[in-house]
Order: sequence, then structure tokens, then C-alpha cells
Amino acid sequence: MTTFAEAARRLAGLAGAVFGWRADEFWRATPVELATLVQACVPAATPPPDAATIAAMQEAFPDG
Repeated sequence: MTTFAEAARRLAGLAGAVFGWRADEFWRATPVELATLVQACVPAATPPPDAATIAAMQEAFPDG
């Protein structure tokens, strides 16, 4: 089980490494500010292929 202090220390380190934040900048930031930056770094998920796409791929690349 991760404690709040352990999680905060890890997040502060990541914010420093990724965003260049100093410790005081991390602690002054709101959760929304941190979440906004993190979400900007994560690409949008690609939806899985539909059945027609899978069928076309199976036809183009048969397993033999």
C-alpha cells in the first residue's frame, strides 16, 4: 500500500523531471493543473479496430 507521502514524493519527482517544476511549484499547483499537464502528455487512445477492419486484415495477412 502506497502512502500519501510516497505518492506525493513520486509525483513531485516526476513533475520536476518532466515539467521542470521545483518543489515549491509542485506544492503550489492545484490537482487540476497537474492533471491538465499529465493529460497533455498522454496521447489520446486509439479505438480498437471494428469487425470489418479485422476481417480485411485477416484476408490481407492470412496465417497460412
